[in-house]
Amino acid sequence: MTELHPELRENVRMLGELLGQSIRRYPGQDCYELIEEIRAAAKADRRQESGSGQRLVNLLGKLSDDELLPVTRAFNQFLNLANLAEQYHGIRRKRGHQSDLMVESLGEVFERLKNGDVTPEELHKRVADLRIEFVLTAHPTEVARRTLIMKYDEMSDCLARLDHDDLMPAEREEIVNRLSHLVTEAWHTDEIRHERPTAVDEAKWGFAVIENSLWQALPQFLRSLDTSLEDATGKGLPLHASPIRIASWMGGDRDGNPNVTHKVTRRVFLLGRWMAADLYLRDIQALRAELSMWQASDELKAVAGDSREPYRHVLAELRERLIKTRDWAEASVNGETADASGILFENEDFTGPLELCYRSLVECGLEDIANGPLLDTIRRAHTFGLPLIRLDIRQEASRHAEAVAEMVDYLGLGDYLSWSEQERQAFLVQELQGRRPLVPRNWEPSESVAEVLATCEVVAQQTPEALGSYVISMASKPSDVLSVILLLRESGMKFPMRVVPLFETLDDLRGAPDSMSQLYEVEWYREYCQGRQEVMIGYSDSSKDAGQLMAAWAQYQAQEKLTHVAHQYGVHLTLFHGRGGTVGRGGGPANRAILSQPPGSVNGSFRITEQGEMIRFKFGLPRLAVQSLTLYTTAVIEATLAPPPKPEDSWRETMDWLTERSLKAYRDVVRENPDFVPYFRQVTPEQALGKLALGSRPARRKATGGVESLRAIPWIFAWTQMRLMLPSWLGSDVALEEAAKDNRLPVLREMMQGWPFFRTYVDMLEMVLAKADLRIASYYEQTLLDDDRLKALGESLRTRLVGCIERLLELKEQTDLLEAEPVFAHSMRVRNPYTDPLHYLQAELLRRDRQSEGKGEVPELVERALKVTMAGIAAGMRNTG
Repeated sequence: MTELHPELRENVRMLGELLGQSIRRYPGQDCYELIEEIRAAAKADRRQESGSGQRLVNLLGKLSDDELLPVTRAFNQFLNLANLAEQYHGIRRKRGHQSDLMVESLGEVFERLKNGDVTPEELHKRVADLRIEFVLTAHPTEVARRTLIMKYDEMSDCLARLDHDDLMPAEREEIVNRLSHLVTEAWHTDEIRHERPTAVDEAKWGFAVIENSLWQALPQFLRSLDTSLEDATGKGLPLHASPIRIASWMGGDRDGNPNVTHKVTRRVFLLGRWMAADLYLRDIQALRAELSMWQASDELKAVAGDSREPYRHVLAELRERLIKTRDWAEASVNGETADASGILFENEDFTGPLELCYRSLVECGLEDIANGPLLDTIRRAHTFGLPLIRLDIRQEASRHAEAVAEMVDYLGLGDYLSWSEQERQAFLVQELQGRRPLVPRNWEPSESVAEVLATCEVVAQQTPEALGSYVISMASKPSDVLSVILLLRESGMKFPMRVVPLFETLDDLRGAPDSMSQLYEVEWYREYCQGRQEVMIGYSDSSKDAGQLMAAWAQYQAQEKLTHVAHQYGVHLTLFHGRGGTVGRGGGPANRAILSQPPGSVNGSFRITEQGEMIRFKFGLPRLAVQSLTLYTTAVIEATLAPPPKPEDSWRETMDWLTERSLKAYRDVVRENPDFVPYFRQVTPEQALGKLALGSRPARRKATGGVESLRAIPWIFAWTQMRLMLPSWLGSDVALEEAAKDNRLPVLREMMQGWPFFRTYVDMLEMVLAKADLRIASYYEQTLLDDDRLKALGESLRTRLVGCIERLLELKEQTDLLEAEPVFAHSMRVRNPYTDPLHYLQAELLRRDRQSEGKGEVPELVERALKVTMAGIAAGMRNTG
């Protein structure tokens, strides 16, 4: 049995002991002993010692209301500290130490590609032209409060300082004391947000990730890429190259979120500029200290005049303009009259002087100095720009159609909504080709249309570097795209913004290739998009709609066909992957996911959402961010230059056969069984999730309605909390069962060997099944269900889960789950004694919560403890939605 790495185990032990000391001090020794007794019972329960299961339940059942909160908080806090230790272990650097989580280096991947017949010229061109864009989204899955995240980051820093072998005893003691203070501070900090964050708060959180981590990580990563590229091809990264881009949905995603208005979006644009100016100011101050040389090119002297320190002269001017920019942005945010004269607004205003200094240093033979901090700042400027992030706008297709319809109606041109798709297209193209404005001067639109137009106006006022994509959810027709372009143009847009249809449901994915083909047929549009198109693939809703197996296959086929259609029309396609953190929302190890995409679909460009807690796990610390950037970059380059082979026809036929069965099995339960929604509502904490102030967005698209109205995140979150993990395996159980009966397992094994897509799917299914826990799911049912029909449904689902595990083990020819992932398996085992009490407590608290609600009032301690169990289980599972 694989154990945790000794250094990781030591860090987990130390953090646990420091937490224990804090608990002993407050609430006291009795509480500490009670918590230890519960932990021992949970461990014994897992070892299945006689009577131990009942002992844990009895212990938890006797807790008074006053004891509930400290006990739940203790287990939650330990899980957060264990996560912190694991996260740090993934990036630790000690002599002779190879972390279990180390990623393959850029140099190793470049060498492998060259050995596989990729020429140095082709490799250099592909890397120089690379476009990988991370879109930070405020999906409400980050449970931890920002104030605690900052304490955890400093704890990681303490662990790094302890990793030095040459510490004096006094130095070591000082670091351990600081760590102890931080653990105590965290223990005495309320871990639950009581106020929902606003959309602006979420955007600020995104900016903080850039300030605290990516600002430092990005130039470090690009240095590494530059060096590796030069070693492999003889040429480094071009000065203007920006292979990594950072975009955001925070403050721009209004789909189903009435809290994101045009005023919020405008504020977020301004806050980004304020933050960027502030960060660049720090860079420029540092550069002024560095660049004290007097040698300069004639080009620089022409700008600096007879200054004895020409670089400092140029940088001083930049500094003054940055200060003006920051003051202007701050005044604008506060609604005050702001002086915009002399501010830095266009990127070239900032990059121009920096690159002038760079050229001068190189010309004077001071290349080493040019390639120091100055190059880092230039690379930041090309990546982040003056807006800091590229803000995406997301809105539902029907809102744009409604806006055009009101205009058309006001002008007396007819009933737009009743027109055929051909009539709509003809009208939109005619207007786009014309020059006269469409929006009438004295027209007063309805409130919802006025909001759409006001948003377009805010967008039209930005520079291209401030904008990511305009994403249209529920898009299905060319007119959905053309209407957005028309509304933007009517609002004063001077350049072509990327307009991106999002295909989400199973039907959307199936219709996507035909829809895009129709769009490319519009000659005006082909000129507009200039040979480049982005299409977004929705993972969450397709999985909720069709089950994980069918959704994965539909996504794969849609990407294949979209790639083919784009190629036919000579369009370079970038696929935008709307993945979540969990397997049920398309999550999983990023490099394996990228390398399992259809051949040709990753063509030097890749866009992906990063959400909630996954942003922290991947980019929360600078070294972690460098590692994540390396992982994504190597995968995108490899998928571009050495794509996987096409699947055999017999494999496709097998996937069709499997998914036909999985889709029916999934929908028979989720859509057709009248007991399913009541079972879901009663056995999971779905109804209580609204009490967690997770994000600015409502949990439902509509106030009433069944599973279809529920957002994908709470859907996944709820099943994860009670460990049935249903969205990720339901349907696959029947497909694998019938495959075994039909003697198809040999073909499935062949598919696992030769087809990365199928192998990745099976591995992800195994990971989810390892997180599922029948005993815990059963306990929720015993505690929360009274109706015998609902109990019977629960029992049948648990039986199916057992069957799914057995079939998967048979397919992989294994005795136990995760045999090939011993480190992950052990990590789960280490967490169980801490997550188990939280599960048992949550079930009991849900019961008390519902009883109290029936009487009209829920005790505050019960409600707080319930929220802490949700946060703790999310930490234990390492993802929420």
